[in-house]
Amino acid sequence: MTDAEWALIEPHVPVAATGPLPRRVRDQFNGILWRFRTGSGWRDVPQRYGPWSTVYSRFNSWAKAGMFQALMDALIAEAASRGQVGLELVSV
Repeated sequence: MTDAEWALIEPHVPVAATGPLPRRVRDQFNGILWRFRTGSGWRDVPQRYGPWSTVYSRFNSWAKAGMFQALMDALIAEAASRGQVGLELVSV
């Protein structure tokens, strides 16, 4: 993920006061994207994203909290406000 892409996403990713450093959160987010992009199992997530169990735990807690839906809604709204998306193309 590019720095510009992360700049759009980062404000919507929850970071607890006692949680990992923001760099690790970005790595873990990238690990989640890698897992779904490749269709691999969680145990196959490369170590550069952190331990697979941590990446999975982060995904699980974010999913339960509704973070991914909120992120999608925010990114669609941002793109629409810039005139960069036709909402008729957005689907589940």
